[in-house]
Amino acid sequence: MGKPFQVKAKAFVSLTKPGIIFGNLISVAGGFFLASQGNVDFLLLLATMMGIALVIASGCAFNNYIDRDIDRLMERTQDRVLVQGLVSPRATLVFATLLGLAGFGVLYIGTTPTALLFAAIGFAIYVGAYSLYLKRHSEYGTLIGSLSGATPPVVGYCAVSNEFDLGALTLLLIFCLWQMPHSYAIAIFRFKDYRAASIPVLPVIRGVQTAKHYIAGYIVAFLAATLLLSVAGYAGYGYLIVAAAMGGYWLYMALAGFRTTNDEAWAKKVFIFSIFTITALSVMMAIDFQLPGAPVLWTSLR
Repeated sequence: MGKPFQVKAKAFVSLTKPGIIFGNLISVAGGFFLASQGNVDFLLLLATMMGIALVIASGCAFNNYIDRDIDRLMERTQDRVLVQGLVSPRATLVFATLLGLAGFGVLYIGTTPTALLFAAIGFAIYVGAYSLYLKRHSEYGTLIGSLSGATPPVVGYCAVSNEFDLGALTLLLIFCLWQMPHSYAIAIFRFKDYRAASIPVLPVIRGVQTAKHYIAGYIVAFLAATLLLSVAGYAGYGYLIVAAAMGGYWLYMALAGFRTTNDEAWAKKVFIFSIFTITALSVMMAIDFQLPGAPVLWTSLR
């Protein structure tokens, strides 16, 4: 009896995409510590991390439910538990709903209205706009979806500040711009999967060469946005050096794509380095902060 329970539990856990949760929590911590300025409220940190982890887990489980038909067509997703029948669609819906209610409940009780708002915006974009429609119908699905992927660090920041100021806006911009080349790189080295499932990502619709130009362009914009965090006085020189070095080398890797004869191998390298880049930036913004009296763009009534 123990072994079947473990298999079932593992199947439910896989619905939440733990790797995605972990990666996002690093960015949440970056935003949280950036806003904390060294004065860390650990109970607030715990509530923020737990709440957003549950919300992300819920979004991923809903995404698994929504994508179960196209997951059968893609080699990298054919082993997912809904495709294999290890968890029923109905059980997945119930599980996703409970996770979402728990996550939003924790954020509501333990954090701030602004953090809760951005968690809700990110969730609505990912589950509603992206998963239910744009992913299957528009090449701009990646762009809209990037807004969802950029909200976790903003949630972390706003959990402390309860304000959407220039720092929060810069975080949103940084992580939105990062998502684009990261996602396009995946679409290039998983090109056959996306084409088989008729998912209209840019490399499939406009070609890999066009996607390479977009990747380079977005990395240039990303690099500028990362430096803005220091220029505006939110992060110190240590962060600035790391941001310039990581972003600069990522751009060098992207430009190498115009000379490569193996697009798949090149795209994998760009993808892998994108993860190192955003992780390094999240760590540096957490430890090398120097927040100024920046203008507030939106303040909660609370």
